[in-house]
Amino acid sequence: MDTNKTAVIIGGGVIGCGIALQLLQRGYHTLNIDRNAEVGFGSTVNSCAIVRFSYSTLDAVKLALEGHYYWKNWPAVLGVTDPRGYARYIQTGHLVLKTLPTDRAEMLELYRQTGVRFEEWTAEQLHERLPIYSTASFAPPKPIDDPAFQEPPKRQLAGAIFCPDAGYVNDPQLATHNLRCAIEERGGRFLLGEEVVEILKADGRVAGVRLASGTRIEADVLVNAAGPHSVIINKMAGVEHTMNVSTRALRREVHHLPSPDGFNFNERGICTSDPDLGIYWRPETGNKLSLGSGDPACDPKTWIEDPRVFDRDISESQWQTQVFRLGHRVPEVPIPNMAQGVVDLYDVSTDWIPIYDKSDLPGFYMAIGSSGHQFKNAAVAGALMAELIEYQENGGDHDARPLQFTGRFSGMTINTGEFSRRRNINKASSFSVRG
Repeated sequence: MDTNKTAVIIGGGVIGCGIALQLLQRGYHTLNIDRNAEVGFGSTVNSCAIVRFSYSTLDAVKLALEGHYYWKNWPAVLGVTDPRGYARYIQTGHLVLKTLPTDRAEMLELYRQTGVRFEEWTAEQLHERLPIYSTASFAPPKPIDDPAFQEPPKRQLAGAIFCPDAGYVNDPQLATHNLRCAIEERGGRFLLGEEVVEILKADGRVAGVRLASGTRIEADVLVNAAGPHSVIINKMAGVEHTMNVSTRALRREVHHLPSPDGFNFNERGICTSDPDLGIYWRPETGNKLSLGSGDPACDPKTWIEDPRVFDRDISESQWQTQVFRLGHRVPEVPIPNMAQGVVDLYDVSTDWIPIYDKSDLPGFYMAIGSSGHQFKNAAVAGALMAELIEYQENGGDHDARPLQFTGRFSGMTINTGEFSRRRNINKASSFSVRG
């Protein structure tokens, strides 16, 4: 089917490319515009790319479960060969550590409803399977300058929840390049190293964009997939004042550490969420691990007003806080003298749940507010957004009757109204990268 319509996607990250591929398959002509010199060179490249199902709402769990099948079937999803090879899905499983026996009871009920496979481990089973992990409880998370940080623990963890089907994607930028190959094979185009400075309108709807170079590009449909820059694009479009849920950029650090002696994280490591200490980690190429923050309430947040300008140097305070928290859980982990890792931005929504939606400007759509945890859903979000756009552009009313999206692999129906810009703030959210 050829609609003879043009969709311009602002953003060449993994979500923007996922949308372009799906729109091409529905007959749209697509153009991705990105200020970077290559696809996936924005916040995508520094994503931890963890694939897990531990969310606080039913439709978020459904979306993540559907999304993981795309990664498991990645070459078939793409339908083309990339000379650079394919990004790989590494199925390590995912652990959520429990401070109390009742922790995550609501999440387990969502797992039962959706068919997510899981095991409940006691603290003893956790120690048997991962003897490098301490099973002591250090909750609640504390800043490193808190005198209680070094106090000996007084109790044990209640155990853990293990999902064997979870894991991570080994190369986020390569995954995005894979999508670029699939897009270009189908006639999609890219305009890289260019910046959008104006959203053009005509007759009450989107008409295109103007670039910093002065070039004007016409479009029937415009999609904001600009990641941490999404708030700037929404302001250009004049739609932010009609949204109940908004976005802003948050500076984040992910640190890299070597594996403990005698334990190869690449071979034996499991993606782990540790709310007891306020951190998470996963195996990293080269027998290392990547360590991030779980956004505990005690940690300060650095919000960025202009996502084009922020400090990309690792901070000593954040490095020490995260690595010494990990040292509590994995006492044998070597801590390098020099801080190592990456610094980038999250595109955080008010309740840390993404916005996949239309806007009050006809023809203008949003796939934003990924909040550091939507890489896993990039491919399925592309399908969801393409179907939503098709539904709305063909006379549907997504606000009045939200699209009910059926997963290609799982067959489950996802109420996309949960990701609406007009939703009530989700009080069940963790208000953190956990979603």
